[in-house]
Amino acid sequence: MSLIPRSTNINPNEKFDTIIIGLGPAAYSAALYAARYMLKTLVIGETPGGQLTEAGEVDDYLGLIGVQASEMIKLFNAHVEKYKVPVLMDRVESFKREGEEYVVKTKRKGEFRASTLIVAVGTKRRKLNVPGENEFIGRGVSYCSVCDAPLFKNRPVVVVGGGNSALDGAELLSRYATKVYLVHRREEFRAQPIIVKLVKEKPNVELILNSVVKEIKGDKLVRKVVVQNMKTGEVREIDANGIFVEIGFEPPTEFAKINGLEVDEQGYIKVDDWTRTNLPGVFAAGDCTNKWIGFRQVATSTAMGAVAAHSAYNYLNERKGKT
Repeated sequence: MSLIPRSTNINPNEKFDTIIIGLGPAAYSAALYAARYMLKTLVIGETPGGQLTEAGEVDDYLGLIGVQASEMIKLFNAHVEKYKVPVLMDRVESFKREGEEYVVKTKRKGEFRASTLIVAVGTKRRKLNVPGENEFIGRGVSYCSVCDAPLFKNRPVVVVGGGNSALDGAELLSRYATKVYLVHRREEFRAQPIIVKLVKEKPNVELILNSVVKEIKGDKLVRKVVVQNMKTGEVREIDANGIFVEIGFEPPTEFAKINGLEVDEQGYIKVDDWTRTNLPGVFAAGDCTNKWIGFRQVATSTAMGAVAAHSAYNYLNERKGKT
């Protein structure tokens, strides 16, 4: 199975029932369901798998036991290919409504038209941008404690961050890891007081405050994390087999703003329970939305993708009934 999606010949200005913007789990799921609803569908995205490409082993998706993320992406892609959904490797720069349809402008391939859109552009995880981080992604560097905690049973780990996701991650990891080092650049945590109290009471959690990670070292896997105290300048090397970076996300605020999509106070696209946005015929799914913030999982993204396709199908049928 190929990791790179195939695209059939697609003509500029070709009209579709729905265009799915993005290429992560939510987009793949939306494409599958849209195809099964027999909607003429086009997927436009840049990175097959989205953030899933940064994962190693995935063991929290029902039915796929201990599968590598790259294999999971291949399975998603193969399932969509079965229904002959064209996938265009390109970036959507903007879209606008013209009459009863949307014109989608891409960076390289021109414009395409659709009656409905499903926005599944995901988010970007904030990174530490330190030596060793990119090198050890999937080999000890993780951005999801909920996803990967069981993989670090009986091993020492580092968690970086001071918000709810970092503290929740430290609490969860304390049940698996022999030792959890919680590194935060400030003296106080931004997380809810109740979870801070819970973490502080854990005997195998050590708080390293006023400190930042300077480097991640290892061989085939992470072995050490270099931390510096910002007040004293003291540098410390921590023996650890994993480092969980929980310092937040960058929502697609600019993309939403350009295209007139309403966002919440954090910059995530506002949707209702049926993934409807403020724009008629435009739906949004996955991590780019304001749903389930704090619990970003492949399962939740694929669920939203399916719902978005269902909503697009219903929207088209309702519109047909009015004409």
